[in-house]
Amino acid sequence: QVQMMESGGGSVEAGGTLVLACTASQYIARTYCIGWFRQAPGQSREVVAHLNLGGGAPYIADSVKGRFTVAQDYSKKTLYLQMKNLKSDDTGLYSCAASLSACGSTEESSSRFRYWGQGTEVTVSS
Repeated sequence: QVQMMESGGGSVEAGGTLVLACTASQYIARTYCIGWFRQAPGQSREVVAHLNLGGGAPYIADSVKGRFTVAQDYSKKTLYLQMKNLKSDDTGLYSCAASLSACGSTEESSSRFRYWGQGTEVTVSS
């Protein structure tokens, strides 16, 4: 079973930058889609972005578009989430997950993702 591990979380002031990494424990096929999700305290989990490892444009949620980008290093089995101009609303637990099949160009439900990491905390202070 594939295990996903997030890293790079921490505390940052508003306007700052963080880069999160999501690394798979073993080989993952290019047919996979990797997603980033976040859950703020007292709120439901939401999709932040997802990317097909086989290529193509990523999906980026409107709430973070223009500030967050995703990129992969397939040789390292790692997907990155670069977060710029962070806001207090970006505070939450950020998790990554792998889907065995490619994602579409619009927001995908978290239910299609099979392998989940434990998450990494991001705190943005204003």
